[in-house]
Amino acid sequence: MSIKVTLPDGTVKEVEKGTTSLDIARGISEGLARNVLAAEVNNEVIDAMRPIETDSTLKLLTWNDKEGKSTMWHSSAHLMAEALESLYPGIKLAIGPPIKSGFYYDVDFMDYNFAEKDLEKVEKKMKELAKKKSEFIREEMSKEDAIAYFKKKQDPYKLELLEDLEDGSITFYTQGEFTDLCRGPHIPHTGIIKSIKLTSIAGAYWRGDEKNKQLTRIYGITFLKNAELNEYLEKLELARQRDHRKLGKELELFTFSQTVGQGLPLWLPKGAELRLRLENFLKKVQEHRGYEQVITPHIGSKKLYETSGHYAKYGADSFQPINTPDENEEFLLKPMNCPHHCEIFKAKPHSYRELPIRYAEFGTVYRYEQSGELHGLTRVRGFTQDDAHIFCMPEQVKEEFQNVIDIVLYIFKTLDFKKFTAQISLRDQEDHSKYIGSDENWEKAENAILEAVKEKDLNTVIEYGEAAFYGPKLDFMVEDALGREWQLGTIQVDYNLPERFELEYVGADNQKHRPVMIHRAPFGSMERFVAVLLEHCAGDFPLWLSSEQYAILPISENFNEYAEKVSKVLKNSDIRGFIDDRNEKVGKKIREAEMGKTPFMLIVGEKEMETNTISVRQRGAGDLGSMPIEDFIKIINKLVEEELSHEDLNA
Repeated sequence: MSIKVTLPDGTVKEVEKGTTSLDIARGISEGLARNVLAAEVNNEVIDAMRPIETDSTLKLLTWNDKEGKSTMWHSSAHLMAEALESLYPGIKLAIGPPIKSGFYYDVDFMDYNFAEKDLEKVEKKMKELAKKKSEFIREEMSKEDAIAYFKKKQDPYKLELLEDLEDGSITFYTQGEFTDLCRGPHIPHTGIIKSIKLTSIAGAYWRGDEKNKQLTRIYGITFLKNAELNEYLEKLELARQRDHRKLGKELELFTFSQTVGQGLPLWLPKGAELRLRLENFLKKVQEHRGYEQVITPHIGSKKLYETSGHYAKYGADSFQPINTPDENEEFLLKPMNCPHHCEIFKAKPHSYRELPIRYAEFGTVYRYEQSGELHGLTRVRGFTQDDAHIFCMPEQVKEEFQNVIDIVLYIFKTLDFKKFTAQISLRDQEDHSKYIGSDENWEKAENAILEAVKEKDLNTVIEYGEAAFYGPKLDFMVEDALGREWQLGTIQVDYNLPERFELEYVGADNQKHRPVMIHRAPFGSMERFVAVLLEHCAGDFPLWLSSEQYAILPISENFNEYAEKVSKVLKNSDIRGFIDDRNEKVGKKIREAEMGKTPFMLIVGEKEMETNTISVRQRGAGDLGSMPIEDFIKIINKLVEEELSHEDLNA
């Protein structure tokens, strides 16, 4: 019996029932077949070796497809697990998924002492096993047989995973001497994996629960060619050099203290100044666009977050309630600013003539992240959001949403984030249980975002299941200088919180109506944004943002007094810098100033003092010659103006 298989270009292949995707690829060309890693059949990613039983659509997945890479990295995790079991008999395996760049496997090493130095040994074993070209064989398994298999193997983590699986939905995969509980899909055979690098190890609690045993998480990545691995390792080294934790320490921006607590950053003077400049930059933009600043407490009544729905969704995994001497009182550390802003809106009656109302706040919030998930400034327990909430009429939603997009684009251009994708995050199409609010309100909100984005002609992707629990959103996924993707700005449309808080305004018909709420945070959080910006520009900030725009370098101590005079004039013009009055040669001072990423070096000696001038060097451009101080001030102001002139703020 034959079936029809439709390819992405519309070509229809008539093949025998039970033909595999790999067979179809071979029918097109052997070269294509060698590159196939998996297949997408009727929008489901499956093994390329699985038989196709009905008329279907087919997309052959290669290394150029995200799903193709993910399948290979999933298979690589299985290959690593096989190598580990071979080298360390009796270990217990937990989970081994693909991730954005590579894969990991969580392992209970029992009585073995496993360290970074052992990774090379595992890599060598993986390469040896890969050369056997073992096929990945899929087998459906009854729950009873699956439990019996892992009981015999004495594998507690797999047995616990089986508890949540339904009979009839369980599959095993075997390659070589290794069998694992797995949904798949997998590549045709291990020989496809050519280049292997195990990158690091870390601690990870089983199922992310600190009450459970801490396992060893081994990270790795694989490629089809050695050249691709070498390119990746070069980028990895660059990333290490640009690591915001390393640069933050070198530039004296922030620190952490175990005494203060994990995940709670301390901003040092230079870091605080940097952060305040970013805040003031956005405040100026917001002021010109009709935002009003508000301030809310760091805590709120538990009832506030029960009303908003945050407690039901996140309460169990967040900081626990704060009790007071009054047994009827319970407070929470603020996890979100939006419930507080709803109460500010509710504090007095509103007319449609007042709308839209835009409340903005740099509000610090607190969320309990597992200790193993904390990472510098990118994953913390206390962070400040550049939060704002717009309360508007339904007919104003699209225009307000687009105005926020304009702010985000201005920020990205000013800070040189050139590559980004606007991710439209919608509800899971099947499972609506994770969300609050009516289907009608969700449809309105999703349509509003889709219309607004379409008119802005952004480079977009749609991701189902990534919406916030109260509404769909537009997330800006930014690619940094190393090609890594970060989620920064976000805009969300919300019909649900206004209902939960019973927010109202009086319309032109003199009747009460429900406003629509737009949540927005162009930076996302100050901590995460500073971390990403720091790594993106390697600490070489634009001039307007630099903590020290100049270094005055006296040739000898005889000219320190003149250096002080120059510094005073510059500081009176709001230009930031310092005097390096150490008893060192000026050449050394110049080199160190350049290494410290100081944009301008101002050399002063006898000639400069007599003529009331400065000799100017610009980092990366060299000697600009001698000039009056006033001319240097004009150069600085012009450069800063150019950096910030991408948009008319009165728009």
